[in-house]
Amino acid sequence: MSLVHKHSVSIRGHRTSYSLEQPFFDELCGIASDRGLPLAALIAEIDEGRPREANLSSAIRVYVLDWVKRGTIGK
Repeated sequence: MSLVHKHSVSIRGHRTSYSLEQPFFDELCGIASDRGLPLAALIAEIDEGRPREANLSSAIRVYVLDWVKRGTIGK
């Protein structure tokens, strides 16, 4: 079982935090690398596209899950 770790990021000049289990964080970093984006830019993109009632951590997890299910990692 992976423990949840808190991470901080600046999105459009606003400092915020999100909490992810290490496997989700590792996949998120891999996605950013695959897409040639800084991690903060990918998180800002996810934040911009999420419904306002969804928290950022949940939106990140769903994004990572969708990416993995599409089989996009490493391609």
